[in-house]
Amino acid sequence: MIKTGIVDVGGGTRGIYGAGIFDRLLDLGVTFDYGAGVSAGSANLVSFQAGQKGRNLRFYDIYAFRKEYMSFRNLLRDGSYVDLRYIYGTLSNADGEDPVDYEAFMANPAALEIVATDARTGKPTYFNKKDIQKDRYEFLMASSCVPVACRPFPVGQRVYYDGGISDPIPFRRAFAAGCDKVVVILTRPKDTPRVPGKDPWFAKVLKRRYPASARALANRAETYNHSLEEAKALEREGKLLILAPDSIAGLKTLSQDHGKLEELYRKGQRDAERIPAFLHE
Repeated sequence: MIKTGIVDVGGGTRGIYGAGIFDRLLDLGVTFDYGAGVSAGSANLVSFQAGQKGRNLRFYDIYAFRKEYMSFRNLLRDGSYVDLRYIYGTLSNADGEDPVDYEAFMANPAALEIVATDARTGKPTYFNKKDIQKDRYEFLMASSCVPVACRPFPVGQRVYYDGGISDPIPFRRAFAAGCDKVVVILTRPKDTPRVPGKDPWFAKVLKRRYPASARALANRAETYNHSLEEAKALEREGKLLILAPDSIAGLKTLSQDHGKLEELYRKGQRDAERIPAFLHE
């Protein structure tokens, strides 16, 4: 029997593209044996495995516009522009405004890995479903901790940054878990290589306290592009399917634009239609 996996690389509010894909998959009744999520992609997968259609959409298109979610007020008050505890705690806990259906999530037999970057080593850490307790979604917070925009997030005795620094497209984990076919969700066009942008500057900010993470961040574009080329080679072999928006209309990681975000969601819904045929080839 073929074992299937899906990987969502996240990308801040651009993760709404993955939200569109997952909502359409719930309509189609498509399931996977394994999921790996980076940053917002990990949260997308939790809602998908819990069967909560529309939940991810609300986070990108409603809650992300609140000052409690991200604002300079948060930065001045707590040192983090994005309040991860508000997103994955206040909103997501059982008594929150939009709780995770934890029981449904845990009842789903699909495996899940959440990728975070150990701030001190700069290496990826992979948390699994067994690590997640009800109303304790720290691993989602760790995976989504954007460098410089947020302070490193503490879990136990370690502190973490966004998983995209160290393993931006973790499809290798899916194949290592025994998957025969893997779907990869990107949030930038497939044929557009990542450029360093502000990464070297952000790396300089991190270098004093977290030199290993600073090096990983400085090399993030190279790491991403190398992984993408490897993924494309596997796609040519029929082992992997890459879904990526044809355009992101200038959306950045933390962009707030209802119209552009909603169009990206619709692109995700349309592109999800390619998945059933790939899985059954």
